Amino acid sequence: MRTLLQTTFQLWVIAVLSVNCQSLLGQDSTDSAPRIYRNILTRIKNPEPLLADYPEFVQPVEEENRYEAPVLVNDRQGELSVRAWRFSYNARGIIEMPNRLSAENTALIMVHPWGIDDGQGWKTPEPAGVCDFCTPNKSHLAAKHTRTVIDPFLKRLRGHVALVMYSLPGHEDPIRKKLYRGFDSKPTAQQRKEGRAELLEKLKTFDYRGQPLPATLKLSTDRPVIDYFRQFPGLDAGPRFNNAGFWDLPIPVTKDVTVFEDDVVIYDSAGYPPLREFLKQHGVRHVLLTGYATDMCFCGTTAGYANLSKDFNVFLVGDATLATFPANKTPKHATNAHISFASLNQLVTQVSWVKLVSD
Repeated sequence: MRTLLQTTFQLWVIAVLSVNCQSLLGQDSTDSAPRIYRNILTRIKNPEPLLADYPEFVQPVEEENRYEAPVLVNDRQGELSVRAWRFSYNARGIIEMPNRLSAENTALIMVHPWGIDDGQGWKTPEPAGVCDFCTPNKSHLAAKHTRTVIDPFLKRLRGHVALVMYSLPGHEDPIRKKLYRGFDSKPTAQQRKEGRAELLEKLKTFDYRGQPLPATLKLSTDRPVIDYFRQFPGLDAGPRFNNAGFWDLPIPVTKDVTVFEDDVVIYDSAGYPPLREFLKQHGVRHVLLTGYATDMCFCGTTAGYANLSKDFNVFLVGDATLATFPANKTPKHATNAHISFASLNQLVTQVSWVKLVSD
């Protein structure tokens, strides 16, 4: 009896140690055996600025101390070369490393490509409504970024990666279910045609007129600043200025990106677990993340890196995202700041660093 108990206890200890080791090493139980990573940092002499290909949209990243590290992700027969970097205060600088990713195990995700003011019917409410990048002019600049940077990037990798996906607010309503492939559905050509017509009709009939800015405010004598901002905040995207029901409308994927029939739409209301399971079912281990807005949705929504980086090897495509930019005419500095902050715990790449080995 004692021998049986000892054997059982030994097996239990082995199992617990195995689970703990896998957890500490970030390994799933189905992964191959872990390897020892030699964290050797070699100084890079006279490095070029990072994220410097699209200075209209992103301020280049410049840091005095740059280091090269060994290959991090190294898939056997990896078809995607993805150089990446992160910042470490402890290392006193930026650390760069090459990566080789299996394309068939990689998903390309675009966060919140909202189709606002693009002819599909969803419009910024007037005279003071707020949507997307908060003013029509700022949203038009983001649309230019989509056309210039993200759409060509998606086109170049589509057909090589496992999935191209877009995330949108809300749930899979009847109209968008006809328009886009979901986790469990794929519309026919006829359904897509019907969906486009229904979308236009639905969005056209909404009243895109909210209240004007307040003409007067009631302020107390001792706390006028508090009263002022309570009655006139800097960002109010609610029914007062956007009109009730605005955020219940079926938000489409922007026309500035080319959507293919096999592309998949993610709906925020479903939450993260269904997305995680869908990606795993399709063999995805790596994610190239693009989209908007770097400081909010790109990080914190269902398909944001705060969720995805718990289960997948995530690479933020630093010049394929824009941060919101209040009080500025350009997003370049805000995007630089938020990508740089994210790099403390995320890997950052850029469009020109993601290459098919056959290219």
